[in-house]
This record gives sequence, structure tokens and C-alpha cells, in this order.
Amino acid sequence: MIFLLVASTVKEISPFLEYYRDTKNQVRDDLHIDILITGIGLTASAYTITKQLHIRKPDLILQAGIGGCFDKNIPLGTVLAIKQEAIGDQVVKELGKMKTLQDLKLVLPDQFPFAKGWLVNKSEVLKKIKLKKVKGITINEITTSKQKIKFYKDTFDPLVETMEGAALHYVCLMEKIQFLQIRGMSNYIGVRNKKKWKIKNSVINLNAELIKIFKTLNT
Repeated sequence: MIFLLVASTVKEISPFLEYYRDTKNQVRDDLHIDILITGIGLTASAYTITKQLHIRKPDLILQAGIGGCFDKNIPLGTVLAIKQEAIGDQVVKELGKMKTLQDLKLVLPDQFPFAKGWLVNKSEVLKKIKLKKVKGITINEITTSKQKIKFYKDTFDPLVETMEGAALHYVCLMEKIQFLQIRGMSNYIGVRNKKKWKIKNSVINLNAELIKIFKTLNT
């Protein structure tokens, strides 16, 4: 089995990398692990993941990182699995209102790889993990505007916001590769005061879940 671990930055998976360095001699002979740092954002992620597939096509891709949370009832540091993704800010502003490409019929809602406008992960591996499965949106600009927050909630009702998730979903659906996306909640959407963010706790909890998944693959 070829397992590809993807992150936008080294910092997000550094605890796992330390764990892997200490235990790599105990990895099954038939489990091959590749690590890919894509850089931040949709464009960098889509390019580097696709490029990696030409080097060695994996059986499973796992994207791990931190993300913003729309629901303040969920404690920061919680780790969630993303079941379905949409590109939240791929929109047109018309007569003061934001509309999606599907609203404008520029993209059909069920045009592959979309299903009702979503990039849905139907991988068997997603069903097996015990993390809560939620909706996510991917954006190019971290959301602070109340107008945009309302638009995203009304249109997508997402729980998680990231800058790379939809790239993973799109590429893997197009290439028919099983995949997972897990995210540690580092901040609430709209809160720009980073003193209130919980990046360290999110990374710790994210990597604890990542190590659990790796151990399962290694048994």
C-alpha cells in the first residue's frame, strides 16, 4: 500500500513527522509512505498533489491541517473529518448579491466530479474512522466579513473553512483515489484576534488522530 500524507505546511504535521522518524523501522514492509508539503491555497495544493501522482500514484491520500470553525459550540482543538467540500468564494457578485457558479448555471450542480454542487468523499476509509464527518468549504481569503459569513452559512451550511480541502477532493475524485481530509479547529470564523486562536492545541490533537490512523494502516 502506498500512503500519501499531504499538508500545506510542515508545522501542521511536525509531531507526526517526529513520531514517524522514531518508529519508521517498525513500518510494515508493504506500507510505503510519502510526505507532501503543498504550500498554502487551492492552486498550490491542486498542482503539487497532481504532480505527485505522476511520480507515484498512492492508494490513499490523507490531507491533514488546521481550519476555521463556523460553530462556536464546538470546542477549539476538536478534530473533524470532512465528508464534502465546496469552493465557497468561487462566486459572482450580481446586483449586490453573491451567487455561486451553479446558481448562474455556469457549472451544472451534478457535473462530475460534483454531486449537487459538492465534492463528496464516498471512500470506504472515511466510513471507518470515528471522527465526526462534516461539511467544509474552501476559500482563497480567510473570512472576516459578516456578509460573507452569512452567505456561506445560508448557501453551504458548512462547519469548517480551509484554504486547500476542495483541491484534494477534486483531484482525488477525478483520479479515482481514496482519500481523507482531517482538520483541527484552530479558530472560529470571523475572529481575527489570534490570541483567541488555539493553533497549538489543534496541531497536537490533529497529530494524535493522524498517528491513530497511521497505526491502523500499519497493523
